[in-house]
Amino acid sequence: MELFTPDAGLVFWMFVSVAVLLFVLYKWGWPVILKSIESRADMIDKGVEYARDAKEQLDNAKAESQRYIAEARKQQADMLREADKMKTQIIEEARVAAQKEARKVMDAAKVSIEQERKEAEKQFRDEVSSFALDIATKVVRNELSDEKAQTKLVGQLLDEMEKQN
Repeated sequence: MELFTPDAGLVFWMFVSVAVLLFVLYKWGWPVILKSIESRADMIDKGVEYARDAKEQLDNAKAESQRYIAEARKQQADMLREADKMKTQIIEEARVAAQKEARKVMDAAKVSIEQERKEAEKQFRDEVSSFALDIATKVVRNELSDEKAQTKLVGQLLDEMEKQN
């Protein structure tokens, strides 16, 4: 049973060795351990702070990217509206130009038709007057074949001229 009942000298030296060990640990070990624990705690705190900053930066980046996306969509919508306005304006300008050109063509056609109508009327008058003269010549030849009819006709013409003057 000697194992379970230690000697007084053994207890004393055990006590001294534990005290020396505790003194050495207290003097040189604990400060190093505490320093490494504090260093580790500081590093963890810095990591947590860094993670918070990174999360905040990520949130800011997400918000900024959403803002850029919204701005890009707005610009896209503005560009589409502007393109639609330009398309409408170009179509309207083309329609107005086509109407002007059609008016010019119609006016030219009207002028051409009017000129042709006047020319046809003149030609018709010329032909009618030519026919009338031919008929009148033939009638006058037939009626003026005798001298008495000629004298009567000259008298009538002179009377008409006097009445006009």
